[in-house]
Amino acid sequence: GSSSAFTVSLLHALHGLKGVMISKHELAKKAIHIEQNILRENVGSQDQVATALGGFNKIKFASDGRFDIHPITIKSERLQEFKKHLMLVFTGFSRNASEIAGEQIKKTPQKAEELTKMHKMVDQAIDILDSQKDITDFGKLLHESWLLKRSLTERVSTPKIDQIYETARGAGAIGGKLLGAGGGGFMIFFVKPENRGSIKRSLTEFLEVPFDFEDLGSQIIFYSPNKI
Repeated sequence: GSSSAFTVSLLHALHGLKGVMISKHELAKKAIHIEQNILRENVGSQDQVATALGGFNKIKFASDGRFDIHPITIKSERLQEFKKHLMLVFTGFSRNASEIAGEQIKKTPQKAEELTKMHKMVDQAIDILDSQKDITDFGKLLHESWLLKRSLTERVSTPKIDQIYETARGAGAIGGKLLGAGGGGFMIFFVKPENRGSIKRSLTEFLEVPFDFEDLGSQIIFYSPNKI
C-alpha cells in the first residue's frame, strides 16, 4: 500500500498548501482517481481508503466506484492482544505491484470461487476480533486466506517467499500472508507472543519492522499560512 499512501499524503499536502480542507472520503476518492484513471495503474481501492481514514473499518465497494465505511469497534485490550500476536517482516524483494495486479485482473473471471471464499472471511475475521473467541482462530483464518491468495496467479508468491513462510510456520507461526499485490515487499505473521523469539531466530536474515495501528489516517501535522 506504499504507493497509495504516498498518493494520499501528497494530495493532502497539496490541498493544505492551497488552504483547502478536504474530507477523508473525498481524499480517498481523488487518490483512487489519480492512480486508476490518470496513471492507469493496476491498483485496487482499499489502500487509498485505509490510508485516508485510518482505524479498523469494513469497507464495502460498489461496482460503480462508490464505497461505504463501517467502523469496527474493538475493545482496546483486545486490540493490544491482537497486536502482540503480529509480526511484520520485510522480505527484501522489490517488485512491480501493478504488473502482478494486472495478471490477477486477467484471471479474476476464472477465480470466482476463491474470491468468494476470501470475501466471506471478512466477517469471520471481524467476529473473531470483536468477541471473546480464541484469538489464534484469526491466525488460522489468515493461513487459509494466504493459501487462497497465492492460488490466484503464479506471480503472487515465489519459491523464496514460500520458503520464508514455511520457515516461519515451522518455527511457530500460526498463519500469515504477503501484503500487497504479491511477489515481494512485506509479510505479516500471526504468532503467539511466546514464539516470537523462535520466529526471529529462524528469520535472522530478514528485518522485523516495528509498527502500530493508526486511528486517524492522513493528517496535516504542520500548517503555517502565509502572513500578509
